[in-house]
Amino acid sequence: MSDRLFIFDTTLRDGEQVPGCQLNTVEKIQVAKALEQLGVDVIEAGFPISSPGDFNSVIEISKAVTWPVICALTRAVERDIDVAFEALQYAKHKRIHTGIGTSDEHIQFKFNSTREEILERAVAATKYAKRFVDDVEFYCEDAGRTDNEYLARVVEAVIKAGATVVNIPDTTGYCLPQEYFDKIKYLKEHVDNIDRAIISTHCHNDLGMATANTFNGVMAGARQVEVTINGIGERAGNTSLEEIAMILKCHKQLGIETNINTTKIYPTSRMVSSLMNMPVQPNKAIVGRNAFAHSSGIHQDGVLKNVQTYEIMDPKDVGIDDNSIVLTARSGRAALKHRLHVNGVDLTEEKLDKVYEKFLALADQKKEVSDADALMLAGADTADTHAVRLDFLQVTTGKGVKSVASIGLDISGQKFEAAASGNGPVDAAIKALKKIIMKQMTLKEFTIQAISKGSDDVGKVHMQVEYDGSLYYGFGANTDIVTASVEAYIDCINKFKKEDE
Repeated sequence: MSDRLFIFDTTLRDGEQVPGCQLNTVEKIQVAKALEQLGVDVIEAGFPISSPGDFNSVIEISKAVTWPVICALTRAVERDIDVAFEALQYAKHKRIHTGIGTSDEHIQFKFNSTREEILERAVAATKYAKRFVDDVEFYCEDAGRTDNEYLARVVEAVIKAGATVVNIPDTTGYCLPQEYFDKIKYLKEHVDNIDRAIISTHCHNDLGMATANTFNGVMAGARQVEVTINGIGERAGNTSLEEIAMILKCHKQLGIETNINTTKIYPTSRMVSSLMNMPVQPNKAIVGRNAFAHSSGIHQDGVLKNVQTYEIMDPKDVGIDDNSIVLTARSGRAALKHRLHVNGVDLTEEKLDKVYEKFLALADQKKEVSDADALMLAGADTADTHAVRLDFLQVTTGKGVKSVASIGLDISGQKFEAAASGNGPVDAAIKALKKIIMKQMTLKEFTIQAISKGSDDVGKVHMQVEYDGSLYYGFGANTDIVTASVEAYIDCINKFKKEDE
């Protein structure tokens, strides 16, 4: 008889903590519904006390999904727990996820406390959360660097206080795989009441070992894994849901099963990437665009003779449709709607009409519109509602010629124009833009990425702009990289203008 591994998805909490990847409530609901279809057991919907937006998102996600457990994160603070329970009021299945740092580094430097005081706070928070919900998960923050004997004392105490799940996070991504295996094994062997709770893993990828540590935790006896789509998350990210799911699918001899419908992995991956403007690296396991690509002649020969020579997974098992409908300028709305649906995006007819207009404009510039292009278009139409919009941009540049840019902006219906020279076309365009938007802004980060390959491809630009002591993240996409850069800068401006208002 096979073991059941529970999948706890924290894309909407830990994953959303990536700078520049924040989602609004409507987008979070879209992701939550996709996670439900994917088959995750638990959705960590947010940290309710952290902001009104997070509080509201937990409420709305609770209303939108049916069978997964909805989890809300808290500190070991009564007020946090009160707010979390209030946010979970509409959830069909509720879980409060509370906890505190247990490593000596956290106890001494973060809390200026002692092991005994932290143990008391852990028990008190668990008992308090248990007054509101039956399902309480306790996290021992920085468990990866926590002394095993003390960690076992904390785990035993919180289980006695009512915890149904105990989370053993490698918060800093410090552990080696064998070290993490031994930590989980130690708890299994030294916590008398461990059979009354599920052990959960939560591993970060700072040293590139998140998946290895999570898998070793499962082998040692953990039966819940905390993961994110595409492995997104703070710093170097979290364990990838798709990697754990496919490891277990490919290694059926382990006898460990999940509820994940793996054919939904790729569409969900693309949706999250598109909504968060967070590109998936081409060589990313399972969902990268090169994951099933073969360029070596020897590999190509083997795959043509028998796909199993070099592929351990069928692309269709993860939802990659290798019989794609190609999108061109002659494609109709139905073809565009189909490709977006395959990639996890379903639009209303009204929104589809707007995206289709942009699609035709792009298709006139390119021979073929890729799935990534289509997803970009589906996520870019929000610019139509911005206060500041780009009317036109004209740039003169070249070797031996000083770059000059002329720009036209529409600001809440009023037209403005300016021109400037600069050290290159992007610099000239942004200087012209600043002549109209007369505010002290500093460009802190500027990243250009091609969606796929080819000189006519859409370029994606990510920018970080500092204004009035705060950082704002912008995104732009266009076949012309200078235009994409200006649109990304304007995206930043619209965000701080909205806050100014």
